[in-house]
Amino acid sequence: LPLRVIADRNRGGSLLSMLVAGLGMFGMFLFLTYYLQGTLGFSAVRTGVAFLPMIFSLTITAQLSNVVFLPKVGPRPLIPLGMVMAAGGLFWLTGLTIHSTYLGGVLLPLIIIGLGVGFIFAPAYNTATLGVEPHDAGVASAMVNTTQQIGGSIGTALLNTLAASAATAFLVGKSATALNNKIAAVHSYTTAFNDSAFIFLGGALVTALILRSGAPVTIEAAEVPVAAH
Repeated sequence: LPLRVIADRNRGGSLLSMLVAGLGMFGMFLFLTYYLQGTLGFSAVRTGVAFLPMIFSLTITAQLSNVVFLPKVGPRPLIPLGMVMAAGGLFWLTGLTIHSTYLGGVLLPLIIIGLGVGFIFAPAYNTATLGVEPHDAGVASAMVNTTQQIGGSIGTALLNTLAASAATAFLVGKSATALNNKIAAVHSYTTAFNDSAFIFLGGALVTALILRSGAPVTIEAAEVPVAAH
């Protein structure tokens, strides 16, 4: 990895945002899947359909951020805002119980998370490869995917460990009945959602400090001389 690729503040901040998004998002998908199937009794297909509202909302903000907002204001206000929105949706999910329903407890926070993630991924992808030299285009593009996958791998392992510890701690001094085990499982999921939310909040703070303000300018555009009239 040539260090010049990540030396630019916007590019480095965008790669960091992909790492943080991977940390938080993969945990959300994993534990919400556990909740939908294990607690609400959804089938695998029904669980997949249940995530579609998040995908639709993500698509909306991804298009808006790329086409309307990013060329005007740059990534600095968009990516931290998206992380705060995703954190808000995850904090909302911490209120889930064994009696919650999809419509009453999952749908709205899922849509909010999708709206937030759209403000993260699309600007981060574009900014991470913006203005890079042609001979570095391959490694810059690869780094976007690599940081997201590393974040997902770390996040899944870390949040699984924290969730398992939360479930074990919840059952201390309680009888191992089916009801207690079910409550402990949901407690472990909400613990993971809470931890993911704080990951996003930390990412919002760091990216707000690293990313530059103002509309992005490519290296090529900056070097083109202005013709005299």
